[in-house]
Amino acid sequence: MGGAALTAMAVLAGAFILDLLIGDPRWIPHPVIQMGKAIKGMENWIRRQFQPEQFKMAGLLLPLVVAGGSLIITWVLLKVLNGIHPWLGWAAEVALIAMTIAVKGLKDAGKEVYRHLAIGDLPAARRSLSMIVGRETSHLDGPEIVRGTVETVAENIVDAVISPLFYALIGGAPLAMAYRAVNTLDSMVGYKNEKYLHLGWASARLDDIANWIPARLTALLLTVSAFLLRMNWRRAWRTMRRDARKHPSPNSGFPESTVAGALGIRLGGVNVYHGVESFRAYMGEAFRPMKSRDILLANRLLLTVSVLFVLLALLVIWAAGGALWT
Repeated sequence: MGGAALTAMAVLAGAFILDLLIGDPRWIPHPVIQMGKAIKGMENWIRRQFQPEQFKMAGLLLPLVVAGGSLIITWVLLKVLNGIHPWLGWAAEVALIAMTIAVKGLKDAGKEVYRHLAIGDLPAARRSLSMIVGRETSHLDGPEIVRGTVETVAENIVDAVISPLFYALIGGAPLAMAYRAVNTLDSMVGYKNEKYLHLGWASARLDDIANWIPARLTALLLTVSAFLLRMNWRRAWRTMRRDARKHPSPNSGFPESTVAGALGIRLGGVNVYHGVESFRAYMGEAFRPMKSRDILLANRLLLTVSVLFVLLALLVIWAAGGALWT
């Protein structure tokens, strides 16, 4: 194994470990904040420069400028830093990839909801859940709070962990940062409402495409994780195959249904958004009532699937001799 492979393996493993250790401290400026400002600026510019009937075509500019710009800026930055000193470039790439993943942040968010539920503080649990979901939480009881938390942890295994690591494996920090821009675009403009139906269609579609492979790989690795954690991996796999495509997203149903099957609970149901009820198809079967401990079990699956993917990625880099992106 050559030096290129060792370097690539060290970068990916280092980024994963760095995220596990420190997550996203508030005192460190995060690229997603700048992406959000760029997206809002581009949206305002498009609305000034184009007529509503032109928004569908103009919507192509959002991912082109924001995701493309994120890739180019990251590539140039690393090129400059590597020119100063290779170790500086290495450290920057580790830090940048770590900023695109959120294993610790996702785990801690779920655990915070669990801690409030464990002491019976429903108002605090609702407030904590409202920080990580779009649905209204003020009316939720304990089981519904658990459902919302488990669904969010399961869904974000793809968006916040596997997808950015997948693109880091293929194209290093530049491609991982471009993916994070695509995901941020989807979260800001990828809505099927009157305001964003045309302007955000390209961003939403690109996010679906970007997550297509990682979502299905996540379902496979979640099944393996269920086996390793002595959960019901056979039911996890059966539930995924039966229920994954019931989800309105072409990707989110894969991790959610697999987690539901592994835990033996039923996810989905009625959510309320801005006072309007929305029914989400059921996934899994309620073999038992949901309990707060299910949040901890979902976190265990999150950590296990994350480690499995990193190990798989390191094996791929080793087999390729580091020729993927170094």
